[in-house]
Amino acid sequence: MKSLLMTLGQLLFTVLMYLMGSVFFGIALIPSLMFFFYVSEITLTSSPWIHLFAMGFGIAFGYFVFGFSLILLVGLFRWCLRLQLKEGVHPLFSKEALKWAFVSSLYLMINFTFIDFILLTPLANLLFRLLGAKLGRNVQFNSRHVYDATLIEIGDNTVIGGGSIVLGHIVERGRLKLKKVKIGKNVTIGSHSTIMPGCEIGDGAVIGASAVLLKDTKVESRDVWFGVPATSVRHKNP
Repeated sequence: MKSLLMTLGQLLFTVLMYLMGSVFFGIALIPSLMFFFYVSEITLTSSPWIHLFAMGFGIAFGYFVFGFSLILLVGLFRWCLRLQLKEGVHPLFSKEALKWAFVSSLYLMINFTFIDFILLTPLANLLFRLLGAKLGRNVQFNSRHVYDATLIEIGDNTVIGGGSIVLGHIVERGRLKLKKVKIGKNVTIGSHSTIMPGCEIGDGAVIGASAVLLKDTKVESRDVWFGVPATSVRHKNP
């Protein structure tokens, strides 16, 4: 019976997330649809080729308007509700776990539809700030896999390499663990590396490509770590 209730609860939550996504997408599409219908109407009496081009342009440009609208809408919604993840260990079916799932769903709406178009631009920084991350100046995001923004702190001039995973959560033995990830200034996170919850990376450090930094790892300033699991070059070669 308990297993059945858990399954029904998951199903209900999933349906609610679909409905929430539909509402957010619907609102974010309003400016795009307004622009499309306007362009279509003013070119209706033009030649067929001009009209077709105008509709194609309206759809394409409308997609970018939709993406920017969705970013602002999600960020405003999170800010208004003050959705902030709380560090700690929580049961999977608890208030904090549900809040984590809800906040994650907000980000995934953008992750699956638009984020690839804003990587390595200031708009990526705007997105993660709106989602609650604490960022320094000139942070470069080249990865869509930066999760749990309210638990992420990144210093000035740090680079998050392509395909890297940075996350503030992990599930162990049926419990959700949430812990901050702190990345200092002038840090390079190599491509396709993984930074797990609780990691602290000092200024000027380098995490090699495809390295896996296990949870709660402390990286000293200007150190270099690589491998699976990642280990310190400094400690290997004192």
